[in-house]
Amino acid sequence: MAVAYVLINCDLGQEESVIENLKHIDSVKEVQGTFGAYDILAKMEHTEKEKLREMIIWSIRKMEHIRSTLTLVGIEGQN
Repeated sequence: MAVAYVLINCDLGQEESVIENLKHIDSVKEVQGTFGAYDILAKMEHTEKEKLREMIIWSIRKMEHIRSTLTLVGIEGQN
């Protein structure tokens, strides 16, 4: 199982709407607003690493009100 943590910056005041939209993406397993350098943290899982990458690029990074992302991909076997 491929796991990725996506740190998200969004437009000011749009955190709740972005969080709600993220909840409708199948691969998103957890999503939470954060304090600090990033506004939102999303945990994603998929059986295929390539599909996970595609979901991040085409479903998250293209989402309205998202300004930037930083993706951390977990190393399989180190959990």
